[in-house]
Amino acid sequence: MTQTLGVIDIVWKGRNVPVEKGAKLKLGGMKNNGVVYGRKVGRAQEFEASEIEAVTNLERGQRMSDLYTSEEGELQVQCDTGQTYTFPDAFLTDNREMTGGEGGKIPLKWMAGDYEEIVS
Repeated sequence: MTQTLGVIDIVWKGRNVPVEKGAKLKLGGMKNNGVVYGRKVGRAQEFEASEIEAVTNLERGQRMSDLYTSEEGELQVQCDTGQTYTFPDAFLTDNREMTGGEGGKIPLKWMAGDYEEIVS
């Protein structure tokens, strides 16, 4: 039987960030946009950013500043199927927000440019 993706691990600036089930990864790259002229359609390319979304939980003694910084850094998305996506210029986009009562959920959203894919 073939293994399919089940677990995603996040490493942000060298620190492992445990995340809940349901993390999302949208790989960026060149994108074609339709350009209509007359009765023809052409294409114009543009670069689309990578987007990574995950939810972690606030732990006793944890500092929000351990997660949230305004600078870019390296983000690794590691899949249990052997793929690792490395983004050298990732940055967090959303404000510091947490939800109490359900583990102190902290939504995290990164944007990044190009990536390197490593398959083991």
